[in-house]
Amino acid sequence: MNFLEERIVKDGIVKEGNILKVDSFLNHQMDIDLFNQMGEEFKRRFEGKPINKILTIEASGIGIACIVASHFHVPVVFAKKSQSINIDGDVYVAEVESFTHKCKNQVIVSKKFLDENDHVLIIDDFLANGCALQGLLSIVAQAGGTVEGIGIAVEKGFQQGGRIIRNFGYQLESLAIVEGMDAANGTVQFREQ
Repeated sequence: MNFLEERIVKDGIVKEGNILKVDSFLNHQMDIDLFNQMGEEFKRRFEGKPINKILTIEASGIGIACIVASHFHVPVVFAKKSQSINIDGDVYVAEVESFTHKCKNQVIVSKKFLDENDHVLIIDDFLANGCALQGLLSIVAQAGGTVEGIGIAVEKGFQQGGRIIRNFGYQLESLAIVEGMDAANGTVQFREQ
């Protein structure tokens, strides 16, 4: 069992409907020492790749992406879920459906922050059905950039997202892959990696 799986067992809460609450350390209150371990591990797994940008999606992926970026010494770009007056000029747009929020959003990235010279590592906190990742992949494709890899904190291996993204041929690295959860007894089963 790796460091993230151990933390999920210790502090994660399993709820009905295949919900894994990790808000005490991952996506509401953030454990920066844990994020630093994650950054070190993603750096190791993507060593040698010519990564010059980290891309994530608003909001839960931003904290993790920032710490990962500090290990690669590159900037973070995050896809925003709404247009604002602060975003001027042309933008890339993709539609994503949120498993957690049960809604569709258009996410946007300003064209001035992503282009054909970028070698991108996509980082996010969760992978369930893969819709958010497909939106980010679409944005990189629109920019003409290259996706060098995808790093996920927690993948729900019993859902289709990981399989879909891996079938596209991307190097997808998940630090914890949940194979099953039992809300009645609060347990989580992980895939051997």
